[in-house]
Amino acid sequence: MPPPPWVRGRGDAEDEAGAAFRAGAALALLNTVAGVEHGLGILWRQRCALRAAVAHIGLIGRHEDEAALRDSWYLRRAGDDPGPGGRILGLWRRLAVPGALRPQAWPGALREAGHAAEEGALERVLAAVADEASNRRGFAVAVAVGAAATVLQARPELDCAALWLADVVLARQLGWPAAVPLIAPQVRRADLRLAARSDGAEAWLRVCCLAYQRAALEALDLYGDLARRAERLVTAAPRLRSKAAAGAVALLLREDATAAADVGQGASDRAGRRLFERLVALGAVRELTGRPSFRLYGL
Repeated sequence: MPPPPWVRGRGDAEDEAGAAFRAGAALALLNTVAGVEHGLGILWRQRCALRAAVAHIGLIGRHEDEAALRDSWYLRRAGDDPGPGGRILGLWRRLAVPGALRPQAWPGALREAGHAAEEGALERVLAAVADEASNRRGFAVAVAVGAAATVLQARPELDCAALWLADVVLARQLGWPAAVPLIAPQVRRADLRLAARSDGAEAWLRVCCLAYQRAALEALDLYGDLARRAERLVTAAPRLRSKAAAGAVALLLREDATAAADVGQGASDRAGRRLFERLVALGAVRELTGRPSFRLYGL
């Protein structure tokens, strides 16, 4: 069921109270999906992570799009470095797993993605964020964006890390089983400067309320689209005769993208390609690259 029209609100014309109200309403709707564990939860969070990674890439002045990030992540061999863009995608994918809710996991995740700071500096900032988030109660968005502001005021160069932490803190406040990458695609570099200003707290909160309102509604729309695609895949599955069909369907329902070679279960690369081409012909799966080779498939 689509969100009621009033939740979408008036956008940038909204005052502070209205922005906070609609953000809360949108997140309450999102809670019906994000607050429980279910079959599509992993795939959905991975798609949200891909969107967040593209936004992160743009904020730091790089130009990889979704297709390039998928290639760097899914076409590498085991143990290969996915490159700068792939490491950023890995950061956002890591946010979307339950372990990211533990503050002990934050320093390693951020350093691996390239968020370096002098020895001990990153850990001190993250400890301050964890302490503040653990001791504050009230409006979840205010706590989350307050955590981001703590980072931005102490280490302005950690702007994308601040957005990553905002999503983690929001999930902790709302009691979700895993975080959902939400805010990064919704803020501009100029918005980030508000958090570092001594007089910018109210404006920063308003901007982030609007950002989380938009993000929650877009995430709900994405979930609805994935649910419809998953239903088509499950409906098409009985028409598949390959022994690897069950494994392929399960993989497609939990992974953003997959190559034919990943099917396994004794299937050759050629058999895997035939299986995925059959699923494409049935309208159950999309080929995501547009290439004749090194193809990736997904819902």
